Amino acid sequence: MAHIVVVYHSGYGHTQRMAQSVADGAGAELLAIDAEGNLPEGGWETLAAADAIIMGSPTYMGTVSWQFKKFADASSKPWFSQQWKDKVFAGFTNSATMNGDKHSTLHYLFTLAMQHSGIWVGTGLMPSNSKAAQRNDVNYVGSFSGAMAQSPSDAGANEMLPGDLETARLFGARVAEVTTKFKG
Repeated sequence: MAHIVVVYHSGYGHTQRMAQSVADGAGAELLAIDAEGNLPEGGWETLAAADAIIMGSPTYMGTVSWQFKKFADASSKPWFSQQWKDKVFAGFTNSATMNGDKHSTLHYLFTLAMQHSGIWVGTGLMPSNSKAAQRNDVNYVGSFSGAMAQSPSDAGANEMLPGDLETARLFGARVAEVTTKFKG
């Protein structure tokens, strides 16, 4: 079985809830970046041992949170020795608006994965974009490059939409499937 780690920062709990759904789908271990941008003890070793790293951050001002950026900058140590080369990578994000420049965050995560010589996995999910589509449909936000969720700015994490959480779960399952094939 593939060893998959979901490394994420969550400012208000929405990204944490999304991370849990991704982890549920992938059978993955959660690794939270704290409010100071640090990993818990043993976090770097956990990432080194992973077959796949799924990264998650809220989208703040069109990119990852500063806490995630601190983690990304610190990943230059494994980058220097190409410790994460050929690992499977994927990413997800959440913001308050439907667009919210979430693609900028996913592009940042993709670029970080490519700098680590990783293999990127997209959602593999068709968008819900017909007239009959409902907001709780899978991939209603319509992303192929990574999972996206939208949570109103005045909604708590417990109010996240089931369709976005199911999108995250299915995305995690796809990353696990691809990792198993790649590891094969």
